[in-house]
Amino acid sequence: MIWHDVDDVMIITLPANFDMNANLGYLTREKNECLYEIENNIITKVIAIGEMQSLVQISVIDNQQMVVQFLNGSRPIEKREREKIATYIIEWFDLDNDLTPFYEMANTDPLLKTPAQKFYGLRVIGIPDLFEALCWGVLGQQINLAFAYSLKRQFVESFGDSIEWNGKKYWVFPPYERIAQLEPTDLAAIKMTVKKSEYIIGIARLMACGELSKEQLMKMNFKEAEKSLIKIRGIGPWTANYVLMRCLGFQTAFPIDDVGLINSIKTLRNMNQKPTKEEILALSIPWKNWESYATFYLWRVLY
Repeated sequence: MIWHDVDDVMIITLPANFDMNANLGYLTREKNECLYEIENNIITKVIAIGEMQSLVQISVIDNQQMVVQFLNGSRPIEKREREKIATYIIEWFDLDNDLTPFYEMANTDPLLKTPAQKFYGLRVIGIPDLFEALCWGVLGQQINLAFAYSLKRQFVESFGDSIEWNGKKYWVFPPYERIAQLEPTDLAAIKMTVKKSEYIIGIARLMACGELSKEQLMKMNFKEAEKSLIKIRGIGPWTANYVLMRCLGFQTAFPIDDVGLINSIKTLRNMNQKPTKEEILALSIPWKNWESYATFYLWRVLY
């Protein structure tokens, strides 16, 4: 993926099969999002990588160039730091992925054909930070999306940092190092179960002592990565596949027990009852190597 500096902005050249409106449609699906703001098709977000926190605005010209502006004097001086920000954004929008084979498959698939045409240019929007992805997976277990967003906001505003600009606060997801030092009672004010508090602190501690990292997982094949995630307390197959899909970029990740996926298939096929796991497996045979994209487009049908 090509990026370069022009004066004080960073320009990322966008791939074919990219449509910013399709991606903004996904990003604006929940009004209670606390980690970015979207106004007039411009995204404002703090990108935090280690100690570095940069407040950026992201806009797109003709679906061909992504323009990244640094606000608040937060432009990193060193090229290596800007490289990390470009990498983060490229992962966030999955820009290194050529979707041509996915669309060729989807256009012949009875279930995916309509979503693929309707949301053409949508990418699997990633969560590049492993701790954030795991926490979001845990927070979302067995509750509806609106409540999950409410919990995330409480967690972020209780333990995260923020950058103020133009009278508004832009929040950063809490770092695992900070959460590793807490006890479940420290999270009591947040309306999540004690179990979820324990899981999140446990994950933070595994990361703080070096037992769990994105780098380690990226060196594994899909099955190994899935197994090592499922070993962690609080992470079952659904959460593992969610993280494999949205953080680690495994296209074969397939959260087959996902309620949204099940409801989407039921809706699209006008079924009276929910499809069984066997039915979903049979439907997904043509999606081989694109299961994560198939899932993401089917989720999108519900929003």
